[in-house]
Amino acid sequence: MARGPGGPRARGGIATIADSSASNSGLSICFNCAKTGSPQISQNRFHGQDSGQEPQMATTHEVFNQPPALAGYDVASDPAMLDALRREGAGWAEDAIRELGRLAGSAGAQELGRQANENPPVLRTHDRFGHRIDEVEFHPAWHELVTVAVQHGLHAAPWRDDRPGAHVARAAGFYVWGATDAGHCCPISMTYAIVPALRHAPGLAGRFEPLLAAQDYDFGLRPPETKRALLAGMSMTEKQGGSDVRANTTRAVPRDDGSYLLTGHKWFTSAPMGDLFMVLAQAPGGLSCFLLPRVLPDGRRNGMHLQRLKDKLGNRSNASAEVEYDQATAWPVGEEGHGVRTIIEMVNMTRLDCVLGTATGMRTGVTLAAHHASHRTTFGRRLVDQPLMAGVLADLAIESEATTMAAFRLAGATDRAARGDRQEAAFRRLALAATKYWACKRAPGHAAEALECLGGNGYVEESGMPRLYREAPLASIWEGSGNVAALDTLRALTRQPESAEAFFAELDQASGADSRLDQAIARLRKEIGDPSEARARQLAEAIALTLQGALLVRHAPAAVADAFTASRLADDAGGPWGWGHAYGTLPSGTDTAAVIERATPEVSSG
Repeated sequence: MARGPGGPRARGGIATIADSSASNSGLSICFNCAKTGSPQISQNRFHGQDSGQEPQMATTHEVFNQPPALAGYDVASDPAMLDALRREGAGWAEDAIRELGRLAGSAGAQELGRQANENPPVLRTHDRFGHRIDEVEFHPAWHELVTVAVQHGLHAAPWRDDRPGAHVARAAGFYVWGATDAGHCCPISMTYAIVPALRHAPGLAGRFEPLLAAQDYDFGLRPPETKRALLAGMSMTEKQGGSDVRANTTRAVPRDDGSYLLTGHKWFTSAPMGDLFMVLAQAPGGLSCFLLPRVLPDGRRNGMHLQRLKDKLGNRSNASAEVEYDQATAWPVGEEGHGVRTIIEMVNMTRLDCVLGTATGMRTGVTLAAHHASHRTTFGRRLVDQPLMAGVLADLAIESEATTMAAFRLAGATDRAARGDRQEAAFRRLALAATKYWACKRAPGHAAEALECLGGNGYVEESGMPRLYREAPLASIWEGSGNVAALDTLRALTRQPESAEAFFAELDQASGADSRLDQAIARLRKEIGDPSEARARQLAEAIALTLQGALLVRHAPAAVADAFTASRLADDAGGPWGWGHAYGTLPSGTDTAAVIERATPEVSSG
């Protein structure tokens, strides 16, 4: 049996991880020398070499001009996020989000993230007797992280919550808790995203949705309806097709009882330890969507065989698998031949989490960089007070805040669209595709620049920056790479013109507040008149940037909004004295101190 989270039930929270500090520094002083006053260093490399005593390393230096560990702070102490939480209708959740933020910023939670990444999952295909078991074994830290996420409703809980703003509150929790570790957020995101697609099969939704939304974590392979709670995964892409899912060859053969038998190979299956999977396969009526359980109702293992786990660049704590389906039982979701139309409901929800996860990564990177620069001195001044470093930090902070603003505006649109607001649904259709393209595309460069703020210290694994850097490209690939997202932006413009109307209605709310934004919006109106495929990236970028600018102009402090529009939107932004191609080239006159202050964490002295 796969290793579970420590017994029949996962223990809640992270109380099992105790904070500790070393009682011995590892450095020792020669007491004979110390008797004369201050410790002395002999001419020999080690004290006691001539006396036959065990050699002891001499004290050579004390550690200074190094920042304190960034622990014991509130990850949710984020002005842009908290303002958006209230503005988008979830102010009622602020106390809970702050509590989760303090947990996420604790030394114990950070240690869980480190352990989960340094001890990646292991696939056990067979037991010692040769029986096929297809189990994924995780480090206990993984289970602790997932437990906290589920107990705080970061998975499918909003779909069962009637309060306005429930999806925004969930987005805030996902944003905050994701700072501990990005990998475990994958099954959390999949479980959130599967619900709207599953509702295309009301009978299945009635059976499984309550279990998907249950705020409990019940790890292990058992019949789904015998468990206290469920997690979900997705199985779409195949080795010959990738994003071109219509090229899939997995076959679905109907049976008399209404179920189907699936046979085929999937190149990437997300969260293979889940209980239920949304799968695409070719049915007699065309590409169709199916719900596939790992364990059948009678307790038998389904014909879903894990071939291997992917050896990924980042996201190491999470398992992604190649899967072979050998006449695996699955139930249809939606009509035959409507597989893409059905599963896109799930994909759009995970795309929102791509943007939220990117916002988390950017915020984490600039927070680590600002903390370091605030406690490091060079050439007689703190790093944060050096003009060049201040420019870099401010530019990183502006990018982070703009991404957070867009992410929460999209979370608000998701919440209102789920409650029947067609205008918000139309706005979200275009804005999400473009923002997913642009924000996620910016993440790797942002992570690299934040890492560089720490110099060589940032290149060392234990700083946390390398993990952040390896994670950064993922969101731009997951749920459609950059080109796919850009083409989806064009598709929204050309096939759903109401999405463009709703989008410009959003921009019009900032009209007249900033001339540079007004000019950028005017340019965009002209550019969308030529939605050619060759220009898809330019259009997606322009759409995302104008949305970010409009949100900042309306809701951010003047220092942040002015720096963004001057650097990202002004006609001469790319000129020799405007915004350059690297971070840290903001226009002259930017109030860097005011911008950086919003990104600098307050660490508890207790």
